[in-house]
Amino acid sequence: MDNMSITNTPTSNDACLSIVHSLMCHRQGGESETFAKRAIESLVKKLKEKKDELDSLITAITTNGAHPSKCVTIQRTLDGRLQVAGRKGFPHVIYARLWRWPDLHKNELKHVKYCQYAFDLKCDSVCVNPYHYERVVSPGIDLSGLTLQSSAPSSMLVKDEYVHDYEAQPSLSSAEGHSVQTIQHPPSNRASTEPYSTPAMLAPTEASTTSTTNFPNIPVASTSKMIEKIFYLFFFSSCKTNCIFSLQGPVHNELAFQPPISNHPAPEYWCSIAYFEMDVQVGETFKVPSSCPIVTVDGYVDPSGGDRFCLGQLSNVHRTEAIERARLHIGKGVQLECKGEGDVWVRCLSDHAVFVQSYYLDREAGRAPGDAVHKIYPSAYIKVFDLRQCHRQMQQQAATAQAAAAAQAAAVAGNIPGPGSVGGIAPAISLSAAAGIGVDDLRRLCILRMSFVKGWGPDYPRQSIKETPCWIEIHLHRALQLLDEVLHTMPIADPQPLD
Repeated sequence: MDNMSITNTPTSNDACLSIVHSLMCHRQGGESETFAKRAIESLVKKLKEKKDELDSLITAITTNGAHPSKCVTIQRTLDGRLQVAGRKGFPHVIYARLWRWPDLHKNELKHVKYCQYAFDLKCDSVCVNPYHYERVVSPGIDLSGLTLQSSAPSSMLVKDEYVHDYEAQPSLSSAEGHSVQTIQHPPSNRASTEPYSTPAMLAPTEASTTSTTNFPNIPVASTSKMIEKIFYLFFFSSCKTNCIFSLQGPVHNELAFQPPISNHPAPEYWCSIAYFEMDVQVGETFKVPSSCPIVTVDGYVDPSGGDRFCLGQLSNVHRTEAIERARLHIGKGVQLECKGEGDVWVRCLSDHAVFVQSYYLDREAGRAPGDAVHKIYPSAYIKVFDLRQCHRQMQQQAATAQAAAAAQAAAVAGNIPGPGSVGGIAPAISLSAAAGIGVDDLRRLCILRMSFVKGWGPDYPRQSIKETPCWIEIHLHRALQLLDEVLHTMPIADPQPLD
């Protein structure tokens, strides 16, 4: 202890408590004090039997990397992650955040050449010396004023929705009953490893046997998934250098070799994206040109434009602390990809799940439109919108509403029709409900909604997406264009309730 009193810097011979206290003084403040202390205590205890490495850690941290230091290693776990205070993360990232970059993303670290046990080297031991890694990200998030410093306990800073994406194995038991309203979509092995520009050959979900119940006359995709995969593997390998790609990416699945739904020229912008915090739109609506079939929506602060919408640079004078905390976790966000004439796929690039409202996924899960929220896990790549299915729904609902309106008018005039004369209305649909279908109902078929980090619905404290801290609404222009055509051929009046 004499050495510590002279230099004010501990050595490996000092008590763990003294070492932890000293190292705590150098933390960057991105985590709660409780979490930081437990992470540092855990590391110091692991290094107590490796005094030279503990001394290297102390030297590196207390001098801010000014002096060369050795590798500081801990045993690699089976899944590569370390659990601290109920949270799991990659060990080199945890300690780099504590002592160097509080806003660090896990994919932003590159080890220095002289590090012998860097995480990426897949050794049995992992180096967690923060000064054996460099940050190689451009752009980064400006977190001035948006740190996680708070008087709230750590359990309030990192809720289940933050940590479950790492720790919990997603349960796919929603098919057993309709009590679970959030349908989970974990990444497949194929989708999580392929390049972002490569179309996934795997179907997003296994369609429920009841998937056609709510959508009569809509054909279901081929039941032979294996044949489909083999065909596309053969197709893309045999014509790898000769494939002709459309402006909006490779044609996929059942859309291959099909003529366009409409001969009307494609719109200038394939989608527009509005960003909301709770029920307030923040910033201007972002339009994505058709020349950019892939757009990224992330939490960084760079200027938005072209194929990238950065939410980090949007300001909101009414932003609460809870919204700020959630925004910190958007990270790399999501990629939206337009394929073929207007199908849309989503890839979750964030470390945390996104929650999607998608009529297409509802149908694939055998649910009624709007009946479920879909949790898309990190690295998952999944189809969320099918243009042809949407077009069929438009036509069906417009025809149903038109026939119902005619039947309603006849009823008002005293010519009450018989039960079989409503003209295509399913018996389960009441006359007033069918006549109540309006243009806004059809427009909803052309819109996707997506919440970052936080879910909503019966499984969460938030009942509506408008109660989530940060979410986006995506208007699909080709679908809206087709809706305009449908309404011109089959105009429907504003809904009028029966007297």
